[in-house]
Amino acid sequence: MNPLLDFTGLPRFDTITPEHVAPAVHQLLEENRALITRLIAPSTPATWADFVQPVLDAGERLSRAWGIVGHLHSVNDIPPWREAYNALLPEVSSFYADLGQNLVLYSKYKALAESAAFGSLTAARKKIIDNELRDFRLSGAELPEDKKPRFKAIQEELSALAAKFSENVLDATNAHAEWITGAADLAGLPDDAIAAARAAAEKEGKPGWKFTLHAPSYMPVMQYADNRDLRARMYRASATRAAEFGPTKWDNGPLIDQILALRNEEAKLLGYANFAEVSLATKMAENPAQVIAFLRDLAHKARPFAERDLAELRAFAQAECGLATLESWDMAWVSEKLRQSRYSFSDDEVKQYFPEHKVLAGLFRVVESLYNVQLLPDTAPVWHPTVHFFRIERAGQLVGQFYVDLYARETKRGGAWMDEVITRRRIASADFSSAGSTEIQTPVAYLNCNFPAPLGEGEQQRPATFTHDDVITLFHECGHGLHHLLTQVDELPISGIRGVEWDAVELPSQFMENFCWEWDVLSGMTAHVDTGARLPRALYDKMLAAKNFQSGMQMLRQIELSLFDFQLHYDYQPGSTRTVRQLLDDVRREVAVIVPPEWNRFPNSFSHIFGGGYAAGYYSYKWAEVLSADAYSAFEEACQKTGSTLDAETGERFWREILAVGGARPALESFTAFRGRAPQPDALLRHNGMTMAS
Repeated sequence: MNPLLDFTGLPRFDTITPEHVAPAVHQLLEENRALITRLIAPSTPATWADFVQPVLDAGERLSRAWGIVGHLHSVNDIPPWREAYNALLPEVSSFYADLGQNLVLYSKYKALAESAAFGSLTAARKKIIDNELRDFRLSGAELPEDKKPRFKAIQEELSALAAKFSENVLDATNAHAEWITGAADLAGLPDDAIAAARAAAEKEGKPGWKFTLHAPSYMPVMQYADNRDLRARMYRASATRAAEFGPTKWDNGPLIDQILALRNEEAKLLGYANFAEVSLATKMAENPAQVIAFLRDLAHKARPFAERDLAELRAFAQAECGLATLESWDMAWVSEKLRQSRYSFSDDEVKQYFPEHKVLAGLFRVVESLYNVQLLPDTAPVWHPTVHFFRIERAGQLVGQFYVDLYARETKRGGAWMDEVITRRRIASADFSSAGSTEIQTPVAYLNCNFPAPLGEGEQQRPATFTHDDVITLFHECGHGLHHLLTQVDELPISGIRGVEWDAVELPSQFMENFCWEWDVLSGMTAHVDTGARLPRALYDKMLAAKNFQSGMQMLRQIELSLFDFQLHYDYQPGSTRTVRQLLDDVRREVAVIVPPEWNRFPNSFSHIFGGGYAAGYYSYKWAEVLSADAYSAFEEACQKTGSTLDAETGERFWREILAVGGARPALESFTAFRGRAPQPDALLRHNGMTMAS
């Protein structure tokens, strides 16, 4: 049996190969097309059982199989998997485009919504029907027949361009290396970064040290290397990835123009003024003006703090580092020097207290304390030997399972992300047939990061150690995972993160980050990699004092990216005399305090909006941070009574009102049910040290 067609359990990563992709996906596409043909026939009643449920069942089989293919394309991007994915991407995109434009299928959903039976459906099922009708409109179902072929072609082309954009970023990242032959050039670098670079060189049978643009190698150079020329070379290589300065085949500049033009054309076909309006149709924000006002208000409040941050940095660079001018490749290095001078600790010092096993144990303790669950090691086929697998239980009953892929690899796309493997739902039987008793399908998730791997082998192996920022990233992705895994919704399209407004989906993830600053959490999840000693309270106090170090500059940077993304899809006209870079320059003049060199091509690697799902939605990080900070303040209030933010009673309410309900109701209603009021921005500003008292 083709393992991609086995839906009885977990993916069979030990047997799935690129050769399985085409036969499996073709079969599933044929099955879905045949089913749709039967369901749109007049003889099929427009009821939940006869019509909607079969669509969901067949659709899940295809999405699960294609999801596995997409996952392997992301974490094992070797030529055979890239070829297998790209070969089927047009057909899969075409199928979904046809589905979204099927007027007869759309009319069946409308008939159900207008029928007497609609009133007897559960609130969850009504929400699903409403979402489906909205999505049909956004997929071009109401377009005139002569416009549908063009709309479909746009969808297919956008899918291919997004995949190509991400591949170009990965290929350009892999193509550059800095080879160091003199030990003097390594001055300032932490021992583990030097050891990792040496191991990378040895792997290729070469002397010296190899540094790459992958984050675990790149970031220590930018933060610690005293060799300014090395920092400058690495910065330029990173900032010009996938641009016109390298091989033409990896240049994302033309792709950006094509993507923006196609999105604009799509919006116009649907009757919207711009793509930003299309994007907001599925978000909490009501209109573009609201988003822009939100971002500009935050920028106004953050700017005095950012200006203060930069003035301090420049003064320190000149007085203590001998730098008359502060260049972009100096920023992280001088910032680290200033932090060490002001707070008497370094990120690398802290990193030694966060070995992988203690970090995972500490994360699990937080989850177990808040939600009355147990996280336990489990076994499953995996795609790489370093991948871990775990299960979540409550009162001895399986709740969900998840994979953890922590380390950076050359065949793995950058960044960190959570994705679905299997989604919770109530099913008729394990093989999705209509016969048999119902049961709950337990959810499964992927948690992916790009952290440095352990060094050495066998008994000489040194455990992987994570920076505090890495720990925050892991907690963030775990928050997404919990949103998926702890849902109590039994209907597939609104279970877990499905159906949740995109600008609210970051609420559970950013919420989890807050626990990384609590002493009762950190003290129990640290052990020095050499001595086993816990994180000293004095060092923690320094970390806490430095928590909002340069928070003004950091917030303005996020607002800069958010405004750039949003205005790119709101008031920018592709093909006009104004270029993408000119728009970015305009945004920077409005909100930024730091302007990078003219040759910086950051947009060419901005995969969130050109290779992912954040187009006209990058603002969601700040929007949801208001929600998450306000939600966390409930735990701070509980701490005043109990002495710990790991308050089970408040955690139970957060689970019941936020995590458990998934997309079954609007996110604002879920937040209000938890907090007893609408969200307020005060907690976000306070958490970032941006109050008048500062």
